[in-house]
Amino acid sequence: MGIFDRLWGYFSHDIGIDLGTANTLVYVRGRGIIINEPSVVAVNQKTGQVVAVGSEARRMVGRTPAHIVAVRPLVEGVISDFEITEEMISYFIKKVHSDTNKFFARPRIVIGIPSGITEVERRAVRDAARNAGGREVYLVEEPMAAAIGVGLPVQDPVGNFVVDVGGGTTDVAVISLGGIVAAKNLRVAGDKLNQDIINYVRDEFKLLLGERTAEDVKIAIGSAWKLPETLETRVRGRDLVTGLPREVIITDADVREAMSKSVKSIAESVKEVIEQTPPELISDVMHRGIALVGGGSFLKGLDKLIEVETKIPVKVPDDPITAVVRGTGIILEDVDSLREVLVEHEEELPPT
Repeated sequence: MGIFDRLWGYFSHDIGIDLGTANTLVYVRGRGIIINEPSVVAVNQKTGQVVAVGSEARRMVGRTPAHIVAVRPLVEGVISDFEITEEMISYFIKKVHSDTNKFFARPRIVIGIPSGITEVERRAVRDAARNAGGREVYLVEEPMAAAIGVGLPVQDPVGNFVVDVGGGTTDVAVISLGGIVAAKNLRVAGDKLNQDIINYVRDEFKLLLGERTAEDVKIAIGSAWKLPETLETRVRGRDLVTGLPREVIITDADVREAMSKSVKSIAESVKEVIEQTPPELISDVMHRGIALVGGGSFLKGLDKLIEVETKIPVKVPDDPITAVVRGTGIILEDVDSLREVLVEHEEELPPT
């Protein structure tokens, strides 16, 4: 503690980070969510230099010379490229501290991590945040952060059920008394659904789609449950036979069929967690319902599918995509009383 800590605290904005496979969101204490950018870093392979981070790097995807590659440093919610993740966190810390002396910026950081990741993977997240300039680093499991973010009473002796469908992972958890009682982490989420669409269009229409096109299709006409009216969209890609550009029309039924296996596995995971949950908590959950959060909650009819499969009401709270980062923000505002929800507390850095 002492003078150094006060000095760092004076110059630093404490931040909460939802370090997602697809997007990274940053909450700044006292200011709210100020960053929501893709988790993409553009790297010059000749020099090893980082050229761009976030939105700017994403704009470069598929449009760069061969020696500049766009890297997604997190795969399925886990750090796959340590140095690049560190650069990305460092970029976000600098962006947050653009109004103060960056040299003195040593913020306290709360980071959301997928449930069920290994100790080694946790340490990688913590070390990346420390090396990027974090003074103290706290880790919280994403379903816990999401439950706090949407206002569920996680410290009470009641069952809170959260399904967080992100880009790389789906986290399903039952929370009570400040801890996770039953959970499952599934490497099937938004990115997998995009890949399902790419594979389906390739097999059925002999057309090769890009990842961004597949995501646009998913957002426009994707659904997990039969829709009242038929939707369709035109997609352009490369014809695998002629090698030339071609356009086809695909319908919501095509996309639903493409994604059906992955969507079913998400519903199955929810059922598995229900089976692991003590009966007293299940009766709470039946009464209180399941909270569906994350970007995947926007998939039309996913709430209906889970409700039909589990016979438990499913609610999508307001602004489900920011639930985790809002949770990290609430923890930042009151670390002492929410300490029990953290994975573990990283000891303070000695002053340097």
